[in-house]
Parts: sequence; structure tokens; C-alpha cells
Amino acid sequence: MPLSPFPLEILTTDQMARADRLTIESGVPGIELMESAGVALARVTTRILQRTSGRRVLALCGPGNNGGDGYVAARLLKAQRYKVKVASLVPPDQLRGDAARAAAGWAGTLLPAQECDFDGVDLVIDALFGTGLARDLDLPAQTLVNRLNQWRRETKQSVVSVDIPSGVDGTTGAIRGAAVEADETVTFFRVKTGHLLLPGRTRCGQLTCAHIGIRSTTLESMQVKTFVNAPDLWLSALPRPKVDGHKYTRGHALVVSGGASFTGAARLSASAALRAGAGLVTLASPSDALLVNASALTSVMVRPADGAGGLAAVLADERKNAVAIGPGLGVSEESCRQVEVSLTPQAYRRAAVLDADALTSFESDPFRLWRATRAAPGPVVMTPHAGEFARLFSECNSDRALRSKLDRARDAARVSGAIVLYKGPDTVVAAPDGRASIQATASPWLATAGSGDVLTGIVAGLLAQRMDGFLAASCAVWMHTRAAELFGPGLIADDIIATLPRVWRELFGVAS
Repeated sequence: MPLSPFPLEILTTDQMARADRLTIESGVPGIELMESAGVALARVTTRILQRTSGRRVLALCGPGNNGGDGYVAARLLKAQRYKVKVASLVPPDQLRGDAARAAAGWAGTLLPAQECDFDGVDLVIDALFGTGLARDLDLPAQTLVNRLNQWRRETKQSVVSVDIPSGVDGTTGAIRGAAVEADETVTFFRVKTGHLLLPGRTRCGQLTCAHIGIRSTTLESMQVKTFVNAPDLWLSALPRPKVDGHKYTRGHALVVSGGASFTGAARLSASAALRAGAGLVTLASPSDALLVNASALTSVMVRPADGAGGLAAVLADERKNAVAIGPGLGVSEESCRQVEVSLTPQAYRRAAVLDADALTSFESDPFRLWRATRAAPGPVVMTPHAGEFARLFSECNSDRALRSKLDRARDAARVSGAIVLYKGPDTVVAAPDGRASIQATASPWLATAGSGDVLTGIVAGLLAQRMDGFLAASCAVWMHTRAAELFGPGLIADDIIATLPRVWRELFGVAS
């Protein structure tokens, strides 16, 4: 199993421009980087053409270095005897620098982009605009992009984008008026945030990150804190049972249950915490739900805990070093008090996971929650979906169209002092110290009742084993997604828990 589909570091467009500049200043000519980019693009294009038996290529080239990459790829494909045409947004004499040099090397057909005809074309290279796009496309460019997308849908032919589909904001993933719908995207050196954040991610198709000679040493001065969520990020910190260990050395997670009519969510969390490696898991149950919970659980212990006072009594046992609260808890003042008890400063380090009703109960006074999370004795992980995030972090969610999900999650982590696991197909985990991860894969089968409760339990199970909070949350997201990928169609929340052993075997390289 590959540990990561891409290099771990994720760059903003400004960071990528700096890496380019530093590499060129170190003595690598810019045209050399552009030639290498063209080679990588031509390689992907050739693979698609060989698979589809296509021969006719149209390269749409823009006014910057992205267009220069397109000219290089067109020249290389023409040398391989493919039938290639170039359509440009601007006349070649208006290009500058390396892009002008690349255009000068093209000796084939050259058309105005606005007048190009897609009829008879087998593949289109989209080299119009790259990750540096900082404005909405103008109307002629939008019209061209919309024509290209319509052609692709009607003919089922392929589009390969250079760096990022034209019209996608490379930093936020937002659509700038219109955006190309690519089958494959070839980017360079490192992926950018806009490749992984929605809605841009849905436009990229299969993403390839090519090495073109930009030096990794350029990252040293950037203090990159955004990472692809993949095992390379957290595998070395993932707890492994030891031969001389026992269940108490693997931690004791406590999961708080709601009333008799809402117990299933907490039981899912508890079972997931066990599968995630916690040595012991206890379910703190209201008295009216005790028999329901006890009859449905075997490996998980059940203890009575009525209200905040009862929960405080159970948590007095310092061996219970991680608590998960929220699934099926109910939205009420009493829930607020239970959360505050869970976060009460102690002489020992206790981690906490807050989900669902543990968050929504504080909707009218989020500062009350943040006072508690900031004072907590150990790491706190919040796991909001988009609706919960909007209710709890309304200020961080303002100007949503202008600020990325990553920025909003980081702001939420900063104001709350908690690790924020902002769920969705592009799940972001952000820590108060600025570290963040973005999940690079997603499974549509996770859209099922109880899936989030299972994720809460996985986080709690890893925290009980004293894993770093940010790494535990990131690891839990990946394991949750991977289990859904392995199980596939028909998945329900219980299946995620049942599939976790397969995920563990993959991670530790144990044969099935």
C-alpha cells in the first residue's frame, strides 16, 4: 500500500511561486523547468491517447507560463506524430519570458482560442490558466470553458489540465466564474490547497504531481504547516501494542451515552474506540438506559452516570484518560454541564472528543464552550460537520465565498484552543498551533447514519493511547475513509467498525 499519493506538503499559490523563484535563483533556468513540465504533461497525455486510440490533440494555451507548458507539450506530442493544433487566448508576440520562448518553438497550426472548433478532436489540453489565477475569468474565457465542458460531456472525450483546471482558485478551491471539468490534472512539485478542497477537487479528475526539477530545499524557509492526510504524516506516531504491554497501558476511553431512546450513537462510538486500539472502553449511561446499553454490549463496560454529577463521579477515576461526548446526548443545558465536567482541569492529562450535541448545545453561547476547551487538561478534538460548524463558529464562517475551508478551520482552532476536525468530502483537521491536514480521498459510502459517531470513537480510541491530538484526529479520518473504501457499496456504520482490522493490517504490513 503506498503511504501517500503525493508528497506530504501542500502549498499555497504564493508558496509555489516562491519555490519556483528560489529554484531559478539557485541556477536552474526557468525554461528548463517549463520543458520538464511539458514532458510530464505529454507523458500523461500519451498514456490517455494510447488507451483510447486517439490521435488528434488540441492544446488551449493561455497568456502566462501555464500556456508555455501547453506549447511545450504540443511540440513534444507533434514530434511523436500525433495530430496537434494549438489555440491561444493571446497572439504569441504578446507572451513574455519563458512562455514566449516556448511559443517560439511551436511550428504547427495556431488558432485564436475563441474561434477554435472541438469537432474531430480526441483530447484537449487545458493550459489556459494555472494556480496563480486571482480573479474571475472574463466573459470570453468563461464562454470558451463552458464550450469545452459541453464538448467533453457530449463526446466523452478527455481533457487534461495543466497545473489546475482553468477557473479553479489554486488556494481556496473556489470556482472563478467557470472552471474546466478535467479528466486528469498534472501539477508540479507539490499539490496546492485548491486541488484538495471542494469544489475545485471535483474538477481535477485524476491528479498527478510531477517532479520537474524544483528543489525540495526551497521548502526549508517556508515553514509549511499544511499536509496531505496520509500515513506518512502520522504512521510513526501510531501506537503499536507491545508484547509486554497490557490493556491498561493502551488507555481507557469513556463514551457518554444519551437517554434510553438515543443510545445507538454512543454504542457505535464505544465499539469504534475499542477497534481503534483502546485497551478498555466504558460507556457512561443514564440509569434509564442502563439495561438497553448493557444488553447490547459485550466488550464495552457500562457504568451508571446520571447528569453532570454522575459523569463527574465516573471521571474521578484517572485511568479513564479519554472521553467522547456528544453522539445521541441531546441538546440541553444539562448537556452543556456534562461537557464542562468532561473538560474540567485535572491533575492528570485527559483528552476529549466533542461531537454532535456536545457542540450544538453551545450554539447560543460558543464562548462558554471555548472557555472550557481552553482550560481542558489535555487535547480536545471537535468534529463538526458543515451545519454544526456554521452554528458554532459563525464568525469564522463569514465571507465563506472568499475564504477557504482550510482558513475557516484554522480560525476555529485558534479561537477555541481545540483541534478542529471539519468533516466533509474534503475533511480538514486544524490544530491551534497552525498545523493542518486535508484528506486526499473520500468515499461516497460514508454518507450513512452513524458514520460520524464511528469517527468520534476512532479519535477517542487513538487519544486514549496518548497519541498526539492533531495526529490522532488526522489518522482517524484516514482510517475511517479507508475502511469505507475497502468495504464499498452497501456500507452501514457497523461495517466501518468491522473493517478496521483490515485497515490495521494494511498499516502495519500484516498479511490478510
